Amino acid sequence: MKKPVIKLRDEIARLQEQLKQAETKEAGRIGRIALRAGLGDVEVEDSDLIKAFEELSARFRKATGAKEAAPGAPQGNTRTD
Repeated sequence: MKKPVIKLRDEIARLQEQLKQAETKEAGRIGRIALRAGLGDVEVEDSDLIKAFEELSARFRKATGAKEAAPGAPQGNTRTD
């Protein structure tokens, strides 16, 4: 049974808002951990931090035996904002 386009758009908007909230929550968590680890006092380029986080992510994925991220999960994000 097909859903009307308006219902699909509403569902997409609702899911995008949920994703935004989840990402904000995770960003806060990771930020607090980074500050506790002393990264707030380190002057480093965003690109260097991104590379270090990617290496850390790969290390933990390898340690848990995960060969791939969850389907649809971002990999190798190079945003600098």
